[in-house]
Amino acid sequence: MFNRSSGILMHITSLPNKQGIGTFGKEAYDFVDFLKKSGQSYWQLLPIGPTGYGDSPYQSLSTFAGNILLIDLEVLKEKGLLTEEDFSGRDFGNQTDVVDFTKVNNEKTALLRLAYSRAEKSYKREMDTFVEEHKSWLIDYTLFMALKHDNDLRSWQEWPKALRTRQADAIEAAKVQHESEMKFWTFVQYIFFKQWHELKVYANKNGVEMIGDIPIYVAEDSSDVWSNPELFLLDEDNRPVCVSGCPPDAFSATGQLWGNPIYNWDLMDQQGYKWWIERIRATYELFDVVRIDHFRGFESYWSIPGGAETAVNGEWVKGPEMKLFDAIKEELGELKVIAEDLGFLTQEVADFKDASGYPGMKVLEFAFDSKEESDYLPHNYETNCFVYTGTHDNDTVQGWFINTDQGDIDKAIDYLKLTKEEGYHWGFIRGAWSSVGVVAVAQMQDFLGLDDKARMNIPSTIGGNWEWRMAPGQLTDELAKKIYDMTKLYGRLC
Repeated sequence: MFNRSSGILMHITSLPNKQGIGTFGKEAYDFVDFLKKSGQSYWQLLPIGPTGYGDSPYQSLSTFAGNILLIDLEVLKEKGLLTEEDFSGRDFGNQTDVVDFTKVNNEKTALLRLAYSRAEKSYKREMDTFVEEHKSWLIDYTLFMALKHDNDLRSWQEWPKALRTRQADAIEAAKVQHESEMKFWTFVQYIFFKQWHELKVYANKNGVEMIGDIPIYVAEDSSDVWSNPELFLLDEDNRPVCVSGCPPDAFSATGQLWGNPIYNWDLMDQQGYKWWIERIRATYELFDVVRIDHFRGFESYWSIPGGAETAVNGEWVKGPEMKLFDAIKEELGELKVIAEDLGFLTQEVADFKDASGYPGMKVLEFAFDSKEESDYLPHNYETNCFVYTGTHDNDTVQGWFINTDQGDIDKAIDYLKLTKEEGYHWGFIRGAWSSVGVVAVAQMQDFLGLDDKARMNIPSTIGGNWEWRMAPGQLTDELAKKIYDMTKLYGRLC
């Protein structure tokens, strides 16, 4: 389903502008123009759902809703919902190279509330239509957000029991009490989807497809779990019986404790995987291609007892495997999917991925272990794969050379024939672009030759992640031509 091509990985939040965070505004359209000029077929993003504690796009407050921080305020000003005076004295953060999520959230939410106060009546028809089209998740989400703000942003697990366990009388009373607040959250979702779809239409018209990203799990503190507790393995008090993670390995003696609730796969199977089908359907209303994070978890997943402090005492449990994806295919047809198959893989996982037919992932930074041969070396690639210099969870290429063992660095230099004249980061990009993998992708940071200060995320850490922003003026014609020439040289122009 993919032609030989290439793309750039950069999250919306990393775009430059004066609002403290990248948005769906002019700079996003400029980036599409840059992608077209540089011969790229794809713009790959991280999840664009509303973020909670830690600001991670992989721990969203909803798998269906959008992150309102990505709404462009300048567009609202052009439509008369905001004025120049409204921006006076606003503090979105004083650094242009990182996002100050606290300041951005405070200021943008206040301005969006102001815009809503001026738009409530004039946008009523559009909002009514929007509610009708998205009512399967929107009503629960807007009530969830209203209650979250009414409870000082605490997790729903800390709300009064009647609300936490969704007692019918309490829920109906809450809808009446918070009707106005629910309308605000409806308005900002309407604006989010409107701005996003306009950007996507522009990208598609210019030959650029959008690659989205969904985590296999949803966050415990999400409207998804709160409004559908039966779909997760929770006890009678709606506390997780078991949670997600990864087992101990060479990188972590205690494994990784993610903490997401585990799905009630038996019930989902009985329901024909309806919830998952709707999740995937909603995702493809936003994106052309979707990367499914932790794809191996559909074959077997690491289940950790609820309340555990580490991932050590977990166990492997069989997942739904192809039954889920057969159900999705039957309902939605053939879809463009990237299977994130990184990490510990068994033969069963490899067979499952092959049965799906989806391309897996190869990460060049994983290739150069000087102690052993690696499947991530380009000469071992199959055609049906996406090749990355690194992902959002990896260091930048220049950072990799700063923080990696010298033996691995020497192997990379020898294998890729890297030279300082070319630039090591360009040598890595050349290694990905020249490979047989059907699609090659590099982070924007790697095209810019940035070091580890521009790293997007260090897994299993909180604080300092997801903040990097590109500086204004870095998308030059010279850079676009250099990317275009390499893309043409290795036959990736479409």
